[in-house]
Amino acid sequence: MSEPTPLDKAEAAAREAAINTAAVQIALAAVELAKAAQQQQPAPPPCQHHQQRGRSAGEWIGIACAVCVGGVGIAFASIALAILGGVAAIVALVLRSMYEDYRKGR
Repeated sequence: MSEPTPLDKAEAAAREAAINTAAVQIALAAVELAKAAQQQQPAPPPCQHHQQRGRSAGEWIGIACAVCVGGVGIAFASIALAILGGVAAIVALVLRSMYEDYRKGR
């Protein structure tokens, strides 16, 4: 075999440098990608298991209003049921009286 010329040696060195450069660029890109992925991952939130936030004044006022409205609604419903029961009792007494009158032949 013949001895490679300086030009052949230079071409081989240039090819090897190009291959090495591409490999280095790929490695650097992988490192940068790993850094970016590590930076994008949010840190886990601190444990809020034992930290309970108290209610604000507005929330307490809202709860109180809801309880008041519910109480008034229950009161009106109770009154309506009492009136309905009274009406049902009167109707039952009137019908009973009419039935007794009918049985006696009046």
